[in-house]
Amino acid sequence: MAAEPYEQTHYFDHVYLPEGHDRNARRTHMVIALTLVTMVVEIAAGWITGSMALLADGFHMATHAGALAIAALAYSFARRHANNARFTFGTGKVGDLAGFASALMLGLASLAIAAESAQRLLNPGIVDFGDATLVAVVGLVVNLVSAWMLMDGGGHQHGHQHGHDHGHGHAHHGQDYAHGPRDNNLRAAYLHVLADALTSVAAIAALLAGRYLGWIWLDPLIGMAGAVIIARWAWGLMKDTAAILLDTAEPKLTQAIKAIAEDRGGHVADLHVWRVGPHAHAVIVTIAGQQGDTQAIRTAVGALGNVVHVTVERWPE
Repeated sequence: MAAEPYEQTHYFDHVYLPEGHDRNARRTHMVIALTLVTMVVEIAAGWITGSMALLADGFHMATHAGALAIAALAYSFARRHANNARFTFGTGKVGDLAGFASALMLGLASLAIAAESAQRLLNPGIVDFGDATLVAVVGLVVNLVSAWMLMDGGGHQHGHQHGHDHGHGHAHHGQDYAHGPRDNNLRAAYLHVLADALTSVAAIAALLAGRYLGWIWLDPLIGMAGAVIIARWAWGLMKDTAAILLDTAEPKLTQAIKAIAEDRGGHVADLHVWRVGPHAHAVIVTIAGQQGDTQAIRTAVGALGNVVHVTVERWPE
């Protein structure tokens, strides 16, 4: 019987999703539900009371839910297509793609906050300190709960370990060369709620100062400071996810692979190392000439921690 389109036809699977993938997806869905409930309550309360502050924060929560929805969709897509043969190295990097998109959204949000704060600093307006403080407190509570739900969502990779030397074999874990965030998708969701919590804390402090000390200028000034902090978070997340999406290699791992080849009599003519999941690396090593034991090299490279897919070849054959 002919294989169905995109059916997985090779012997080994390529599912390199982190151990906590499904748990992190459930956490994200719970945070989205909490955000949507808060959004509905704030918009309804703002409409009934006529409070523009409540209405504004309610619609802000809608954009917040949209950002979290990107993370939830990424989890769903990665799981649904984990065994789709079109993704020959699995869907482990879908979360990094979503994280990069969220980083862009965080960066744009920081620019919008900075622009609005600058405008209010130059042209101070009338502030309803009572309603605004209530909104900030509600937002802070919701975001602290959300941040707690998303905290520490990483997990250790239990991916299937195998190697290639014009064939397949099994490998064992060795030294772990995978560093950095365990799940950039969850990290992006966490930074979204953390950024909102930061702005809520800053807003409460500024609103209290404005209400009791008359420091109306403090609100936009703190807003600009918060925008800078959020922009720094966004830039860090963008750099980390972009490095993974562009298949940059970790220097320590490439050096370890070269040392393994040289120790076994081989000279590395070409080397490709890239991440295929939060805790999973793929490696292609090309050995020059007929020197070196390719089987021994393959086994040793496959034994490095979080190296899940190894190909060793000779050039020329």
